[in-house]
Amino acid sequence: MNKYLLIVVAVAALSGCVNKEIKDKAASASDSTATNNLTQPIDTFTDSRDGKTYKTVKIGTAVWMAENLNYAEEGICYEKKDANCAKYGRMYGWYAAKKVCPAGYHLPSDDEWTALVDYAGGGETAGTKLKSATGWDKKCNGTNDFDFSALPGGDAGGVGYFGYAGSLGLWWSATEIDFYNASNRYMNCYKIVGWDNDDKSSLYSVRCVKD
Repeated sequence: MNKYLLIVVAVAALSGCVNKEIKDKAASASDSTATNNLTQPIDTFTDSRDGKTYKTVKIGTAVWMAENLNYAEEGICYEKKDANCAKYGRMYGWYAAKKVCPAGYHLPSDDEWTALVDYAGGGETAGTKLKSATGWDKKCNGTNDFDFSALPGGDAGGVGYFGYAGSLGLWWSATEIDFYNASNRYMNCYKIVGWDNDDKSSLYSVRCVKD
């Protein structure tokens, strides 16, 4: 009897281990799904001024355009080539950037940029998660965890100056620093989202956020 009792106990213990393994795997799959569902589904918005349609995505509590603005009444294309506007959007000086977003959207403040970066893990690593998985120079692509799809549109300014498309993206914020300067955010080939303030005449990309 003791022999058969031991067999029954062993089978019961094995069954418990198998059930635990199944539950652990199910929990792991659930955690993975939760990790990957970081945003709500991508939506679209059509700019009534020119008929262009932009992808939008909700990140945290804010709805962001998931593409750089490309409204032709203001700004310029990188190297004045239409193909670059199609890829990166247009670049705008700060005063133009302040008013160029379509009705229902606005240029994000520095606080709104901070909320986005914090939600994506903080300035030291958020760049990787917010950058597009394609379109950057070799080894500079991100993982695009939040479908923000940041692209490296470079910058422009001065007399015919254009630089860094492919390896650097810069975006204006609506926050003024002083008479000459306003704040911006940038991403490059590292993991970071950086903060800087530059002359308002500099030409940078624009992302609009919903009112």
